[in-house]
Amino acid sequence: MKQIFTHENRMIVFNMKNVLEGEGIETFVINEFAAGGAGDLATFDTWPELWIEDETRLAEARKIVQEILAAGDRGGWICRGCQERNDASFRVCWNCGHTYE
Repeated sequence: MKQIFTHENRMIVFNMKNVLEGEGIETFVINEFAAGGAGDLATFDTWPELWIEDETRLAEARKIVQEILAAGDRGGWICRGCQERNDASFRVCWNCGHTYE
């Protein structure tokens, strides 16, 4: 098992989990409810962490995570199917279901 991603916002962590699992990569979250320990623990130690089950898919998972993070820096993408603007966190167009290319 390897940690693949962490973030202070648990919704972002769970979105990343959903994307990876949509690609068939099994993951699990630890520290989901550790935020209550902030103050007694270092802040970063209370962030939710996304871990990958199958280490043979680690490189593939890291590539997907990096693509999503890079797309976030660009502010999203335009669907080639319907020309709708999609947030970087989407790998499938919310409007027509066309996949990100």
